[in-house]
Parts: sequence; structure tokens; C-alpha cells
Amino acid sequence: MAQGASGPSLIDPFGRAVRDLRISVTDRCNFRCTYCMPEEGLKWLPRTDVLSYEEIRRIAKVCVERFGVDGIRLTGGEPTVRAHLSTLIEKLSELVVPADADSPRAGRHIDLALTTNGATLALIAKDLRRAGLERINVSLDTLQRDKFVQMTRRDELDSVLEGIDAAIDVGFSPVKVNAVVQRGVNDDEILDLAEFGRRKGVEVRFIEFMPLDAQGGWMSNDVVSQDEIVATIDAVHPLEPVPSRGAAPADRWRYRDGAGTVGVIPTVTKPFCGDCDRVRLTADGQFRTCLFATTEFDLRALVRGGGTDESPHCYKRLAEVLEHHANSIRILHRLTPVGVAMAGENEFDPYKD
Repeated sequence: MAQGASGPSLIDPFGRAVRDLRISVTDRCNFRCTYCMPEEGLKWLPRTDVLSYEEIRRIAKVCVERFGVDGIRLTGGEPTVRAHLSTLIEKLSELVVPADADSPRAGRHIDLALTTNGATLALIAKDLRRAGLERINVSLDTLQRDKFVQMTRRDELDSVLEGIDAAIDVGFSPVKVNAVVQRGVNDDEILDLAEFGRRKGVEVRFIEFMPLDAQGGWMSNDVVSQDEIVATIDAVHPLEPVPSRGAAPADRWRYRDGAGTVGVIPTVTKPFCGDCDRVRLTADGQFRTCLFATTEFDLRALVRGGGTDESPHCYKRLAEVLEHHANSIRILHRLTPVGVAMAGENEFDPYKD
């Protein structure tokens, strides 16, 4: 089997082609964000259950070389808490999208990105950049120290700000800042965060508050809509829309005075599931087609079942399993103003209330 030759894309029954692989490198995190996880009582995966860097690379290689996946984003938990992260980045940055793939990156190295809370980024930014990481997103929901402690349960605001500066200094491009907006919590800082992005030359991406249900307390009234966010910024710094996002999750606007761009990810009020091109690999090797998926497939058992990248049988079997699982999905998950909704095959309308 010609492992470097691209085959058909991963296509699900809703006609969506998979182009983006999200890889969780760890379930652990050094923050305890209120909308993401409880303050105490978490049970972490045994380290033996977590995929090794080599196992991650093997799965990623099949996704890229067999199915033309052209983008990989590393996530967590918090990915920077895993030791020697630059080693994994080196391994992944070597992957090349096949020349015959239906991708604007055909024949080029994959687009490799990272999402981080930034707390330790200042210490490792240079190493990550040198290893081949291209882009970085840093989560920052507030510029106020007391509120930062309230939202993350950690006093690390200065460290995160230093991490953003370090990312800019070492040449990541672009650097983006992700801000989850909650009504009554940090919605009074929308303009402050936008102006922070303007000063730093980074794109702030506001994210509508999603029902991740860490505490079981999500309410639709807590959602600050994309329209509200844009109106707040536009009233002070006039905006104009950037052309359609395609499969990207954020709608974007540019400042009319030329001071950069700002984005909003309208996860609830304008769901984009119908355009989603992502699949996910969990830290313990489960293949999922959605953040809210209720089913997953164990790839860890497959990659630990013997064989290597150079074994045509192992490579072929992994490709078959990925393709079968993606093509067997019969339920889609989407966010609505009242929570998580599901649609069966031939019933999907991502914009239906």
C-alpha cells in the first residue's frame, strides 16, 4: 500500500469532509475554570491509559496521509502540563499533506496549532516554536485579577499575560486570544478585551457560553449572543464583516480603522454544526466526531495491538476503522438556546430553533 498517497476524504453521512483533527494530549489541567470542571474531586486517567507521543503520531499520520486531513490542533486538559510537549510537536510537524489531496495545503506540511491557558507558555514558547508549532490560541476570559481568580480558581493572570507576550515575541502567527463570555460575570469586559487585542495586535475571539455542564448549572440566560458582542464593540470601534468563515468556527470582523480583526464563535445562537470539519482524539485514544458525542471508538487498543507504521496491515486496519466510524455516525449534536440537541440522519438543520 502506498502510504503516502491520499485516498478518499473522511466523509460522514451528512456530507461533511473531515479536514481538522483535534488531539487531546492530556486530561489534566492546572486551572479549574468554573464552566469547564469542578474545583475538586476529579479523577485523572492513569498514565498508562494515555496515548504515548508515538501512538498519537501513528494515528495522526493515517489521518493526514490516507484521508488528507490538513490541520491538527493540540488541546487538553491543558496540553502544556504534559512533559516534553515539543517532542510531540516535532513528530507532528513532519507530516505532509499528500500532493493529490483536495486541500489548499496539498504537498505542504500540516497546519499545526495549539490551544493553551497560557500559564506556563512564557517558559516554553521558544521551544514550541522551534519544534515546528505555527499557531497558538491562548484562553483569557478577563483582564481583572479578582475575576480571573473567580473564574479559573487560580491566581495566574500575570503568567497568562506574559505567555501572550512571549507567543508574540517568538513569532507565532497568528496569536489569538479566546474569551468565553458569561452574562453577569465578564460581559462588562467585552470592550476591554477587544481593546487589549487591538493594542497587542492579536485577534480576540469571543465565545458564546456553551453548556459544557461542569457544575450542571448552565442556563440560556447566561449566554451573551454574537449580535450583542459585535454591537458592543462596533459602537466604539466600527467594524466591517470579513468574508464567510467556511468551516472555521468563528465569524470575523475587521476594524474599519485598520487595527486588526476580532472574531465571535456563536456556538449557541448561530450553531455551525452543518459546516464542522473536525474530529477528535481523546487523551486515552478514543475517536470522537463531536465534543458532545455520546459514542466513541477505541483506537488505543488498535494501535497497541501490534504492528508499526511500516506494517501495511496495521496501517490499513487503522484507516479502515477510522473510515468506518466516521461513515457510521447517525446522530449529530448541536447547541441551541436550551441546551444540546440531536438530529438523526436526513433530519439535520443546523439553524433550526
